[in-house]
Amino acid sequence: MKKTINWGVLGAAAIATGRTMPALNEAPSATLLALASRDGAKGRAAAEALGVPRVYASYDELLADPDIDAVYVPLPNQLHLEWSVRALEAGKHVLCEKPLCLTAAQVTQLCAVRDRSGLHIEEGFSFRNHPQWAKLDDLLASNAIGPVRAVHATLAKQFLDPADVRNNPAAGGGALYDLGSYAISACNLIFKRQPTRVVAALEHDPAFGIDRLSSALLDYGDRHAAFTVATQAGPSSWGSHQQLSVLGATGWLRLDFPYAHGRPSACRIELGDATSVGSFPTETFTFEPVNQYTLQVERFSRLLLGHQEASWPIEDALGTLRTIEALFESGRSGAWQVLPRP
Repeated sequence: MKKTINWGVLGAAAIATGRTMPALNEAPSATLLALASRDGAKGRAAAEALGVPRVYASYDELLADPDIDAVYVPLPNQLHLEWSVRALEAGKHVLCEKPLCLTAAQVTQLCAVRDRSGLHIEEGFSFRNHPQWAKLDDLLASNAIGPVRAVHATLAKQFLDPADVRNNPAAGGGALYDLGSYAISACNLIFKRQPTRVVAALEHDPAFGIDRLSSALLDYGDRHAAFTVATQAGPSSWGSHQQLSVLGATGWLRLDFPYAHGRPSACRIELGDATSVGSFPTETFTFEPVNQYTLQVERFSRLLLGHQEASWPIEDALGTLRTIEALFESGRSGAWQVLPRP
């Protein structure tokens, strides 16, 4: 019986070499077998530093390797669809960085390829693997704060490098695609569905052309969510500013580091119940530093090996992209946009 999943990585992007590839080396159920890079020197250097035994000069060469079981796709956003499709068609399972695609239509196309191939594909939101999200689910399921009424989210960081793909509109740059996808995904995880309609205010960088300050109101019918994401606000350090709060009928929850942990960090969930005053919590749940990327590839690998593990269908990405598209249209029109039914 197979004990580990052999992984290949398409491209030596910073998130791959700095986070996911080290995680693949740490995860007991994963074996980092191959790296493909169109930049030969960069690929060889990354492979040597990370102990990768096989290095390919093209992505197609890696996909043709019969020993590769799963492929990680950290390529620029506009290449996610193409290489996820190629990997599935080559018989490989796929973990693709977020956002999975640039449009909802692309996600629909990817769902069809997945169904045809019978293989597994997920969007690489590492935050979903953090134990604080399992605890959040438990608290909501136990009615700790009553029925959820609203969610508020904020993410911000200084992305000022003109060469950063986040500042390239053609590559899916901007606050909504990069940071907004976290906020929308989190809201949909909490509400277990996509919103029915949305409205947005977007402010664009005059030089880059990307949305650099985006605020949105999401209407879930009997529940609401609001978020602000910004690529030229907050800190310029290794981690973005992040907050998430959940307002319930009888209390509230607040997460101080809910999304991407660029470095494993301690974090907490604060709970306020019917007896709390102001923003002072009644109870606090603390979490020691964990590597979300290692948890992600270990869970994914164990799932492929036949173990009972959580997984998130890429239909979740369909709801996220429908929301992003509607928010861009709302920003242009200034009007509410109704989302298509799932």
